[in-house]
Amino acid sequence: MPTPADTRFATEDLQARLRHHVFILAGEIGERHVWRFPALQAAAHYIRGEWESMGFRVGAQGYEVDGRWCENLEIMLPGAERRSEIILAGAHYDTVQGSPGADDNASGVAALIEIARLLRNICARRSVKLVAFVNEEPPFFYFGEMGSAVYAQAARRRGDIQVMLSLEMLGCYLAEAGSQAYPPLLARFYPNRGNFIAFVSNLRSFRQLRRAVSAFKASSALQCESLASPAIVPGVSWSDQLSFWRAGYRAVMVTDTAFYRNPHYHSPRDTPDTLDYATMSQVVEGLAGTLRVLADG
Repeated sequence: MPTPADTRFATEDLQARLRHHVFILAGEIGERHVWRFPALQAAAHYIRGEWESMGFRVGAQGYEVDGRWCENLEIMLPGAERRSEIILAGAHYDTVQGSPGADDNASGVAALIEIARLLRNICARRSVKLVAFVNEEPPFFYFGEMGSAVYAQAARRRGDIQVMLSLEMLGCYLAEAGSQAYPPLLARFYPNRGNFIAFVSNLRSFRQLRRAVSAFKASSALQCESLASPAIVPGVSWSDQLSFWRAGYRAVMVTDTAFYRNPHYHSPRDTPDTLDYATMSQVVEGLAGTLRVLADG
């Protein structure tokens, strides 16, 4: 059984790896999208290399955007009993124009890489897939060339995804009173300090939201909050989970709440030094545990 010292060193090691991934993606590579295509390719190459170094076979789903070949990348941890039933977690690796995208969304990609490391020896009933999506940011958001839309539409023909978790900005945590904002009418029901992780779904995914939150709480002591809401509420549908809702799947966004908390959202100031890697490591450990519980559920 791990000792407290073992756990502390493991957590410190995870923090260091998360910091390294974010600094490569948002520091060295920087702004990455189809109009800075070599940077977008470099980010994909980095993700592929990290997963391959762990022994995973990386699959690619490619499609053309403005004459450029873009790719969603995925790995699979096959289930022992129900291999065709998939628990999926995904994060987009592109950025909005004008931002290096440390929190949005190098933090989600770094989490995805490290979840793979934490789960690589998993033996669960259902399969787990981890997917790095391209082209989430405008002008692709809401439209057909969005990477997660391409992926979800293809997956719909197989009908195998039990739930999708969208990892969207996981690195900003603020302890000051008043650091957390909300859509209209919600502030009276939730904390005013931005020191929690949030699970958000549409109304159709309420049951999956409850299961994911329960699994996270069983895996982490970090505070989490949850909301099942109509997708029209600002921010609720603003990531890759929307593509899966549209394809008929149940999906849940896991987020630090983006612009409701992070003052550097979609700006040049979204840099690696602004993130809280200690809290982020707790989120990643909790999400790895969540996926393990859902895959065995």
